[in-house]
Formats: sequence, C-alpha cells, structure tokens
Amino acid sequence: MITFNQVSKRYSSGFEALKQVSFELEKGEMAFLTGHSGAGKSTLLKLIAAIERPNSGSVLVNNQNVSALKRAALPYLRRNLGIIFQDHKLLFDRNVFDNVLLPLQICGFDHRESSKRVRAALDKVGLLKREKTNPIALSGGEQQRLCIARAIVNRPSILLADEPTGNLDAEYAQEIMNIFKSFHQVGVTLLISTHDAGVLRDNQIRVIALKQGEIQTSTATPISDEQHVEQTCLPTHPATEENEPA
Repeated sequence: MITFNQVSKRYSSGFEALKQVSFELEKGEMAFLTGHSGAGKSTLLKLIAAIERPNSGSVLVNNQNVSALKRAALPYLRRNLGIIFQDHKLLFDRNVFDNVLLPLQICGFDHRESSKRVRAALDKVGLLKREKTNPIALSGGEQQRLCIARAIVNRPSILLADEPTGNLDAEYAQEIMNIFKSFHQVGVTLLISTHDAGVLRDNQIRVIALKQGEIQTSTATPISDEQHVEQTCLPTHPATEENEPA
C-alpha cells in the first residue's frame, strides 16, 4: 500500500529531513509515526501526499511512484487520501457542514450525494447536531473531529494524520484514537504521527520511530516512556520540517 525505498529529503535551507528511509505499510494496516520535533515526521507524511518531493529514492502508494507524478495527476492521487493537518486548516468563514463539503465540491459530486456523505461523516465523529456551527465556536477536540470528518468524507483508502492529539487532554485524545480504530476496523490504512507518550502506551499498534531523519525502530510493540523521553529531548536542527514551506 505505502512503500518508502531509500528515501532522502533535503530542504533548500540545507536541512536534511529524511535520510535513506525505507519501510512498508500494508493495505489495511495502522501504525504510529513517532520521534522528536524535527525528526522528519511531517515531511514523511507530505511525501506520501506528494506535497513534497524526495531528492532521492522512491515513494510508492498503491504501487504508483508518487514522487514521479505530474502535477495534473495529483488530484487523482489525493482522492484516495484523507489528510489531517497539524494546524487544522479549517475555513472559519464557512460553517461545519460547508467545511466538510468542500472536498466533494472540488471532486464534482452532485448536491444530493454530497449532502448524504457530509452528514454521514459528521455523524461518525459526533458533530451531526453542530453542522450549522462556525468552527470558531467549537472546542479544540471538536475542531479535531471536524478535521477528521473532512478527511474521510471522500471515503479514502488511506488516512494520514499529523499530530492529531497534540493539543488535546488525555480523554479527548483517546476518543480521537477510538475514531481512528473504527476506520481501521473497516479496512482503512492509517499512518498517524504523534509524540504523545500516553497514546503510544495505551494503544498496542505498530510504531515506526524516527530519529534525526532516520528510522530507528519499526515494531508492533509501542516504545517505552523512557525511549519517548529520550527522543523528544534530542537537540534538533534550527530549521525543521515543520517550518519548511509546504
């Protein structure tokens, strides 16, 4: 489903975000992507969606080399991807319903089918009764649920999430994880970037650990809290992937 083969990514600033990264994520698999700030997590997710391109190596999604795709082919790739961004990217001049509707409008769905899909997605994340609310009036956890609804409204086969529980308390974080697990149970492939030690400890899911742009471990056993502390306290390059241009 997703294959990285000796992938390296260096930004124009000289910062090397990823170094010779190789791993495979099978169809229907769910995994955490973890590591310190600047380890390369956000860059790795952007490479899957072809938001960034590697300097060397190949990124395959459904046996298609996305790093070689022409610009005109990118919308077709992204129709199979649901992306939950770290900074939400919600539209505050539109209500909840219209935020979720936008991807379907871009894809040309008719009004009846679009409305049906939007309400199904909102129902899945528990926001159906708030469809007319402006996102600014939602709590942090509700805004994250809205991001998830928008990401899944296209019914993607792959869901990518960048720090989806980063600003949430433990209870909300586990609720978000339960939503992801429900998608996994129906066959969606998930790759979730996180540095949340509680999430890693409480969910027995494969962990792919990055350290300074290199894969350190790829295991079905979550890393320990001690390993997590060591990773998050590592010094990072002043120009990390989080502040590089998308």
